[in-house]
Amino acid sequence: MRKACINKDVCVACGCCIKVCPRNAIIIFKGIHAVVDKKACIGCGLCKKICPASIIELEEV
Repeated sequence: MRKACINKDVCVACGCCIKVCPRNAIIIFKGIHAVVDKKACIGCGLCKKICPASIIELEEV
């Protein structure tokens, strides 16, 4: 099973990933960076495709 993983060190909290997530599994933490709720994430990859900085990866869990 795959889950989204966001590189929080380079995330600029643009919110693009939040808009496309069908499970609302991504939030912006304190306006700083996006965070994925691994329990809610279904690994669809929509966030990875939309991320303008290409910092989201899908990892096997």
